[in-house]
Amino acid sequence: MGVRGLQGFVGSSCPHVYTVVNLRALAEHHRSRHLGHTPTIVVDAMCCLRYWYTPESWICGGQWREYFSALRDFVRAFAAVGIKLIFFFDGMVEQGKRDEWVRRRLKNNKEISRVFRYIKSHKEQPGRNMFFIPSGLAIFTRFALKALGQETVCSLQEADYEVASYGLQHGCLGILGEDTDYLIYDTCPYFSISELCLESLETVMLCRERLCESLGLSLADLPLLACLLGNDIIPEGMFESFRYRCLSSYTSVRENFDKKGNVILAVSYHISKVLRLHRGEKKLEELLPLGPHRALFYRGMASYLLPGQKSPWFFQKSKGIIISDKQVTSVSSDPESKPQAPMCTDPESKPEVPMCADPESEPAAPISVDPESEPGMPMSTDPELKQEVPICTHPEIERKLPIATDPEFNLEVPMWSNPEMKQEDPMNMGPEMKQQVTMVSDPEILKVARTRHVQAESYLVYNILSSGEIECSNTLEDELDQALPSQAFTYRPVRQRVYSLLLGDRADDASPCPGVKEWFVYPGNPLRHPDLVRPLQMTVPGGTPSLKVLWLSQEPGVEARRLDTLLACFNLSSSREELQAVESPLRALCCLLIYLFVQVDTLCLEDLHAFLAQALCLQGRSTVQLVNLQTEMHVETRVEQLETSIREAGGVDPLQAAVLCHLGLESQLEYIDSRAVQLGSLFVRGLTTLVLVNSACGSPWKMSDFMPWNVFDGKLFHQKYLQSEKGCSVEVLVEQNRSRLTKFHNLKAIVCKACMKENRRIVGRAHWDSHYTGRWGRQGSGSHRTGSGYSRSGQGQLWRDQGPGSRQHEHDPWRRY
Repeated sequence: MGVRGLQGFVGSSCPHVYTVVNLRALAEHHRSRHLGHTPTIVVDAMCCLRYWYTPESWICGGQWREYFSALRDFVRAFAAVGIKLIFFFDGMVEQGKRDEWVRRRLKNNKEISRVFRYIKSHKEQPGRNMFFIPSGLAIFTRFALKALGQETVCSLQEADYEVASYGLQHGCLGILGEDTDYLIYDTCPYFSISELCLESLETVMLCRERLCESLGLSLADLPLLACLLGNDIIPEGMFESFRYRCLSSYTSVRENFDKKGNVILAVSYHISKVLRLHRGEKKLEELLPLGPHRALFYRGMASYLLPGQKSPWFFQKSKGIIISDKQVTSVSSDPESKPQAPMCTDPESKPEVPMCADPESEPAAPISVDPESEPGMPMSTDPELKQEVPICTHPEIERKLPIATDPEFNLEVPMWSNPEMKQEDPMNMGPEMKQQVTMVSDPEILKVARTRHVQAESYLVYNILSSGEIECSNTLEDELDQALPSQAFTYRPVRQRVYSLLLGDRADDASPCPGVKEWFVYPGNPLRHPDLVRPLQMTVPGGTPSLKVLWLSQEPGVEARRLDTLLACFNLSSSREELQAVESPLRALCCLLIYLFVQVDTLCLEDLHAFLAQALCLQGRSTVQLVNLQTEMHVETRVEQLETSIREAGGVDPLQAAVLCHLGLESQLEYIDSRAVQLGSLFVRGLTTLVLVNSACGSPWKMSDFMPWNVFDGKLFHQKYLQSEKGCSVEVLVEQNRSRLTKFHNLKAIVCKACMKENRRIVGRAHWDSHYTGRWGRQGSGSHRTGSGYSRSGQGQLWRDQGPGSRQHEHDPWRRY
């Protein structure tokens, strides 16, 4: 993430770039300088997930109550000192960064394989050095923060740009994250989340000015340095030979620096002593070996320019700068209009290190266009920015942008908006949206979808409507498992019906419904191309309602139609009455379990018991009790702890002591089971699918019903799974609680009855093993999954509900984009 090698270089070679600061003191200083203005920190939430996830257990599917509690403590710590937080999440992957996204996903696949090998050999959770965040963590964190009353934004491009832009334009106290790109952006101060002590609110600030002093560069040179070293846009290998030449001619090689450190010094020296001599006289392509990568390089440079900023490296004597893929950057012609980024000063002279820009100054307009969108397709940052946003909609623009000349400096800089076009708020889109977006024809629907997307109130809906392209990152799945399908295939039929709902509601009914490009990570997928997945028609009682009806109508009976549509997406219309009788949030649980057990034949009765028991027992557990649910503890150690506790309690008879010991031992996990690990992740991914469907259908159910801290706990599920596998009775699973026992049997009856309607009989593992041993295998020797699931209808037949877009046989590959 960020600039290659820069984090290590700063840490080992430029320690003076780091300054310990106290956020409480900085906030007080900010209030004294800006009366009436609340000190605000912009949080790059994607960088903070690992910091926030403090529960010891991560392998079983996530300790969601503990995680929610940790988030609440984080928010309260800042609120207590009067600091406002605004959280930004990645809302989509820019095409220019797709290769980097794929590289990281494939690397994660290797790490996940190591995790499962460790589990199978040690029967325990690996150490923190192999930590992998639970599936769906980023998605559910958005909703958790909103539930805690926090302002949460889902980006319309790479989040780091919107974070840096927001921080600069609103005179924020700083940015909290962990990405060296924030050392390159000329924006407000950058604070490290990894160094944050929540109790004292002390952390480390990384000072750009001091980095520049160490390298002999100016702030305007940092984007050039970042591109020459390699970042998320420019592959590291693109300028490898150039960096080697710089190092070979560099005369000040320092023996105490490693090779990467000397390379950074050598490239910086070349920029300051060689390239800068010709700046403004020669084009960059005359100074650097750009070759066929000229356009990509300019795009990488432009990606660091925030609204109102310009780069001296774009100075030209003749026209001809071309930026590929319609990279958009707002450039001001008035050098005085640029909001000044706060400077870091000497901490020995002033205790308050970062100084904030005046929030009352007129900020420039934020960037508004997705560089990978179709020409003229407007995009926006947070609508709460309340800025007018330039939209590039010139009809003649085709993969290149016009050049404008700055008369004061006699230079040419890329201009990104039609100078004759009136700037307008992209949220107020007019009829021209029909020409700008190809996936939908209704501008009102797109406007609603985008608003909900930016406000983090939906999931994937806007991506489908705007670009027809979505992605899903890694899931803890065992690539060697012969029975459980990947979550990407398990829930694909649901997504296909959602595509039909979202993209089928068009004015031109004669044209076929377009497919959606899916970048889903699953074992065996090399991610060279997206899977082009076609919509799957569904049957909704009374007909499929339009999106306007689902999203905007307040007519009587619409809520029932929303629910009918949601159930139709899961093909559960016949179970509507039974599901409606279940209380919240168990209703959503039953919906998901019915779908799972109909879809995946290798799930057995013991699995159903474990899912139901953990959900019911979760309702009666406090966060503290869940934290104390022990994992990977030797029985002898646990016995000693329990005996000590009993002695301290005093007056306990031997029989009572034995019972307490038994209950205490039952609260620990005997070992970690790899199948249970994958089942936990499969279930949580099902919850994210419920969020997608609920968003698309106009939210007939409360989003809180799908939040894992209300229906799932990883350790608790693992405990119930192991107990169920050992043959423990239902009474033991529900911990001898009569009320839970009654609910258990009711929920089990609903799930089993609904599955029987689909000719799916849920049987115990002993029965399953005797009839199905060796039945399921993965064709292609594990190279990839050969179908979208497994079927019960016959031996070797691919699983049910296989819709268009699936790969049926090795010789008949999926249609690829």
